[in-house]
Amino acid sequence: MLSQLLAIAIFLAMFTLIILDKAPRHIITLSCAAVTLFLVFGLCMHSAEAAEEALSLSSIFQPEFWYNAGEATTSAGINWETIFFIAGMMIMVEGMAESGFFRWLCITIARAVHFRARPVFLSFMVMAAALSMFIDSITVIMFLAAVTVELAQLLELNPVPMILAEIFCSNLGGSATMCGDPPNIIIGTSLGCTFFDFISNTGLMALVSLAFMLVYFCVFYRREVVDSPRIGELSAACPLPRDAIVSRRDFVLSCCIFLTAVVLLVTHAQTHLTVSCIGVFIGVATLAGNYKNALRILKQTDFRTLLFFIGLFISVAGLEQTGVLKLIAQFISNISGGSIKVVILIILLLSAVCSALIDNIPFAATMVPVVQSIAATQGMDLSVLAWALSLGTDLGGNATPIGASANVVATSVSAKSGHPISWGKYCKYCVPATVLVIAVSLGCLFLKYL
Repeated sequence: MLSQLLAIAIFLAMFTLIILDKAPRHIITLSCAAVTLFLVFGLCMHSAEAAEEALSLSSIFQPEFWYNAGEATTSAGINWETIFFIAGMMIMVEGMAESGFFRWLCITIARAVHFRARPVFLSFMVMAAALSMFIDSITVIMFLAAVTVELAQLLELNPVPMILAEIFCSNLGGSATMCGDPPNIIIGTSLGCTFFDFISNTGLMALVSLAFMLVYFCVFYRREVVDSPRIGELSAACPLPRDAIVSRRDFVLSCCIFLTAVVLLVTHAQTHLTVSCIGVFIGVATLAGNYKNALRILKQTDFRTLLFFIGLFISVAGLEQTGVLKLIAQFISNISGGSIKVVILIILLLSAVCSALIDNIPFAATMVPVVQSIAATQGMDLSVLAWALSLGTDLGGNATPIGASANVVATSVSAKSGHPISWGKYCKYCVPATVLVIAVSLGCLFLKYL
């Protein structure tokens, strides 16, 4: 009992500190992880085995970690498959940014629609969703918001409507695939889901939701997204796409590596390469191809996020090893009365509400073993519960400026450009949109699986 209370107290303290944002997130989770290892596993449980399982270092040296995709490599503790994959993708994205890929893509699309406000608005929403299917939404929105501000200044437009729509569509696109958002990577690697599993389930629902969102934002911003009277003169002053390319060789190389990553992810169920293997390969290929800039790419890679994940996984392991997560799973099972419809509703709404108020990454890591326990004890289809968890965590984070990391990044970029986005302005448009996509997702889950 004491170990359970300590594990809960440590986890709640970690969540509170993350929300207050008074210290770097990786410092918070690593500190809580150290306390968990010492107090919970050491002093209370006297279990070196529990600590070893939480660290899960032995999993890295198992053949299944690199080959034989579709099986979870860890039952508790640090999900090293997630860590290795995210690290490789981060390195790849930094290589793409170094070559000017993102700025080139934005300018190319804007020029293709002749810099007209409404077509630019729609095309950037679709681009945000499409890119976030394969690249972490934080990275996508970081570059996209910066280019949006630049284009809006050149074309005399208000960038705020575009940035809000891009945030929403970026998180929406991230829900479509296994590698789109960190919560999906955690869910996929923990539950043995493949890239194709995600895109054929959450991907279809995200596509339906995207169609609704294109109409929604166009209607709500119909008076704000309009062409400047000087559109012809202003568009002539916009830079050419080729001006965005820093190095043609690096640009071509980064495109090839990106396409290779997509192919490997789509086919990893057939090739039996795990996502950790794919991540390492892509990261090494990026550094080898950009050997002159390899050190700079590594320095720009956000390894603090990886440390954040490591500390988070250990803290969640404290809840799992002490049986707290089983108690939560049993509580959800009891109030659902064994009905899978009620369980799906609870998981989807709980995930959405919690992810609107707190970071969706730790919430997803916490809920994975909970849905595993519910599926095992109630005999329910684990994959259906996984899709409900994925959609709830990914889409619920859209409701507030702090619901997902991409939201924080985009609103910061907008504020620095002289266009601050208040909570009221953000929630006025994004809360109704979030309610709409959650309702659409719930309808799709019921229609498709029940």
